[in-house]
Amino acid sequence: MTTQWAPAKLAVELGVVGTRADGYHLLEAEMVTIDLADRLDFAEGSSLDVLDAGGARTDYLGAEDDNLVSRALERCGRTAAVTLHKTIPIGGGLGGGSADAAAVLRWAGVTDRATAAALGADVPFCVVGGRAAVGGIGEQVTPLGHRDAVYTLVLPALFVATPAVYAAYDELGAGPVGLHRNDLEAAACAVEPRLAAVRDALHELTGVTATLAGSGSTWFFDGPAGALGLTPGATAVAGVHCRVIEVRAVPAGWAGPER
Repeated sequence: MTTQWAPAKLAVELGVVGTRADGYHLLEAEMVTIDLADRLDFAEGSSLDVLDAGGARTDYLGAEDDNLVSRALERCGRTAAVTLHKTIPIGGGLGGGSADAAAVLRWAGVTDRATAAALGADVPFCVVGGRAAVGGIGEQVTPLGHRDAVYTLVLPALFVATPAVYAAYDELGAGPVGLHRNDLEAAACAVEPRLAAVRDALHELTGVTATLAGSGSTWFFDGPAGALGLTPGATAVAGVHCRVIEVRAVPAGWAGPER
């Protein structure tokens, strides 16, 4: 059995700078790899088991038939018995599925950028990892120097579908072009209004405005939780169950949590 870690990504800046003729949105972003990670164990065979944080088997977006792990294996022309230990929240804007796909590509020894891009917009960055400027529809990845950083994530128990957020963005009309933390925030809050309530309640608690991660639903702050007056763990914010966690930016090639 071999193991690959699949660290999440955090878009610390996310601008939507245009739309291609095929409808895909053009991005201008800065992304970092953080030490919140899924774990994939590979063995001989052809199956997929997904375990939640408590170790219980779960149906992860159709498990064996419709998910990025199975699609990545197919793209690589490989089979394996995969056990996916799922820690990155689904629909949280942290690229969990893309990180899992990138882990499959690393395990298979596939480094082709086009193969990664065909699986999803965040997969090329997740393959490269570290800190990078990301452009195009996600396929343009320019590595940047690593910066030590701590972020506080607030993870609401809310699922926000990325396609719905981009559709809402198109309906609302584009805002200012270029980076200003996250151009998708208004659209995500239109899709899931409870997001705005959580953001506003967090501002009242901390005196600092949180930034949305990707297309949501995670809110994040620069710096440790204690400096914000927050305590890591489960809590209710604006009536929504949330988890507060601290994460750190990690460099490309991060080998996973210390054992």
